[in-house]
Amino acid sequence: MSDIVAERSGNILSIQLNRAAKKNAMTSSMYITMAELLNGAAKDDQIRVVLWHAAGNSFSAGNDIEDFMENPPAQGESPQAQLIHALINFEKPLVAAVQGAAIGGGTTMLAHCDFVYAGESAKFQLPFVNLALVPEFGSSYLLPLRFGYIRAAELILLGGPFDASRAAELGLVTQVVPDQSLLETATETARTLAAKPAAAVQASKRLMKGTFREQLEQAVKFENQVFAERVRSDEAKEAFRAFFAKRKPA
Repeated sequence: MSDIVAERSGNILSIQLNRAAKKNAMTSSMYITMAELLNGAAKDDQIRVVLWHAAGNSFSAGNDIEDFMENPPAQGESPQAQLIHALINFEKPLVAAVQGAAIGGGTTMLAHCDFVYAGESAKFQLPFVNLALVPEFGSSYLLPLRFGYIRAAELILLGGPFDASRAAELGLVTQVVPDQSLLETATETARTLAAKPAAAVQASKRLMKGTFREQLEQAVKFENQVFAERVRSDEAKEAFRAFFAKRKPA
């Protein structure tokens, strides 16, 4: 069974993270597959909307730590960077349905979505500093831009969890809905978008995001550089040793 399942229904491409036993933690191959699917959808005139959701009880636990340690991202075109660029350049509507845990990249990737529906069970966290790392996926730029610096600093520097209602209050989430109607709600929005004039929808998104795309691309470039340095630091190595040993880092 593939870790990512893509299905087309009419003008909607549904992308499902399909690694429920691992809380849909992202491997290098999953980042590459996601990037390829988005880049392919961008070029396919028959696809008007992408619906992004996940199997099981979690949206995504972020990086698969074992895979991450075997293949730490380097500066340049890493698997993570490929997906970041695909998200930045994707001009069609992207609708996400989030249930359960959305940790690290499972949260920061959502900042690139146009609609984010969260089930009442959703729990978010940005634990990068706890692992001696820095935020990624352009979140060091996008979250202060969206939330204001004070609120972004609370989430990034303290690295604590927050629930769906807090995510909606901050503006990360479009709407909180009952878990049982989460996918139905997100799918209905995708259908509504798919029925609208496609060129006008894409042009509107391009206009709204065009004012800060250049700054975002610069932030991502700097993030990738610093992240690659941090993941190879002695501080990060100790943080990951402690993580695997289930102890506090020294």
